[in-house]
Formats: sequence, structure tokens, C-alpha cells
Amino acid sequence: MKIFVLSRNASLYSTSALVNAAEARGHEVRVVDYLRCYMNITAHKPKIFIEGEELTADAVIPRIGASHTFYGNAVVRQFEMMGVFTVNDSVAIARSRDKLRSMQLLARKGVGLPITGFAHSTDATAELIKMCGGAPLVIKLLEGTQGVGVVLAETTNAAESVIDAFKGLRADILVQEFIKEAKGADIRCIVVDGKVVAAMKRQAAEGEFRSNLHRGGTAEKVKITPEERTVAIRAAKIMGLNFAGVDLLRSNHGPVVMEVNSSPGLEGIEKSSGKPVADMVIDFIEKAAVKRPKPPKPTDK
Repeated sequence: MKIFVLSRNASLYSTSALVNAAEARGHEVRVVDYLRCYMNITAHKPKIFIEGEELTADAVIPRIGASHTFYGNAVVRQFEMMGVFTVNDSVAIARSRDKLRSMQLLARKGVGLPITGFAHSTDATAELIKMCGGAPLVIKLLEGTQGVGVVLAETTNAAESVIDAFKGLRADILVQEFIKEAKGADIRCIVVDGKVVAAMKRQAAEGEFRSNLHRGGTAEKVKITPEERTVAIRAAKIMGLNFAGVDLLRSNHGPVVMEVNSSPGLEGIEKSSGKPVADMVIDFIEKAAVKRPKPPKPTDK
């Protein structure tokens, strides 16, 4: 098959791992910078180009950066219009990138979440803090990623100050209960085609509450419980993602979902778990592309 990896940087571990796995299976694979693509949006023959070359492929693996979700997703959607198989479709990517929307969808399906508050007016600050159980609280920017825009407010006064400051900047935020019993650790489960194929425990660095590896956290292989496995699979399914990273916290009332990521990094999970996740993604593409019915051909009539 001809496979495109939509990525801005071919040298990134995740991108190169997917390329190597695809090439090892005999596929023709190419890294495409989605920001350099441009599109001809027509009803009958939608096309996509890069530097004058028309792009055609059998499958696409989106690795869309959070700061370029809008345009990157437009490129994914264009490939969908052309009948190209995408590992994660544009709707699922958009759904997972919207933290508020994703939490509302998960809550509607009964998936465990930290108590979460959301409001527009600073008049509701005191009620938000009370709703989430009081300080300490976690305050998150809706547009944040890799731990950026996430603050731990250890006192009520600190929480009020942070919330009011973000609101003063007209930033949308979520306020969440702090799961103290997690002790700065979370579980990242990688779900491919409805199965948890790898898992790792991420531990925050000393003095830090965010466990992101980009912020100095460490990773190790972990054995997850049947309940954690079920929650991770359900969360990915609710988001509509075939390939996802589901972040869980171990709370006193069971596993709670922190986030569902549509472009999970592969370096930490492959090295800590010893599982060839990139190869599993390519295996999924091979099976899914065979089962997938061909889209009807456009007609000029």
C-alpha cells in the first residue's frame, strides 16, 4: 500500500517509527507536512496537492499537532473526501482535541472522570471551587497540551487568583478535583483497534504534579487492571478513535479518565513497555483497508 504519515517533522521518534514499521512490511510510505498541502475542494473530484504534485494514497496516518488542529484536520477531511482510509478520522480528532466536549461525551456514557467544573463568568469562581471539592484544585486551559497551561492551586485563594487571571485573559478553562491518592502518577494506555496493546505508568518528577514525559516525568511498564483496560477501550470508542492514548488516574473510586489523545507519542510507550506499537498500527491499517468497502465513484451526471 501507499501510506502517508501526516507530520511536520520526519525526524520525530513517533513519525520515524511508523515509517520504519510500514517500510519493514513492504509498503511505500512518505512523510507529508500537512501545513504545506493545499486543496481543491470540489463536489466530484476533490484533490490535494503539495508543491504542484497531486497526492494520492491508500491510507493516511494523521499526526496533527495541537497548535495546528484546524488546518491539519481540514487536510485529513480532504483525504476522506477522496476515499482514502485514515487511521483516525477528522471528526474523532476534533472531538478528542476539544477537552470540554470530550469530557461531556465521556460523562454522558458513564465513564469515570474527576469532578470537573466549567463556567464563563468570574462570578461563578467560588461555586466552581466548591463544586470540585475545594483546594487543592487542578486548573487547565482548554487549549493546553503536554502539561502546558495546567496549574495546581493548593489553596482557595490561589485557585481564585488563577481562575480570575485566566478569565481576565478571556481563556477557557476547566477546574478539576485534585486526585491526591494518584501521587503524581498516571497510566497511559495505547488503544489500537479496540484493544489495549501497551501501557505505562508515568511518574511526575519530584516537586512536580504533572507526569508528562516532556516535563521530566519518568515511565515504566505497568500491569493494568481489567477495569482500567475496559475504561481505556470505552473511552477510545466513545471518541471514535482507532488509535488513541488514554490517560487514567488511579483514584479511590476507581480509574478516572484525564484525557484521550488522538496522536499519542510512541517513544515513551515503546521503550517502557517493549511493545512495537508502530508495527501494530500498520497491522491495523492492513486489516482495516482490506475490510473497508470502496467508496462509490463520483458521477458527472
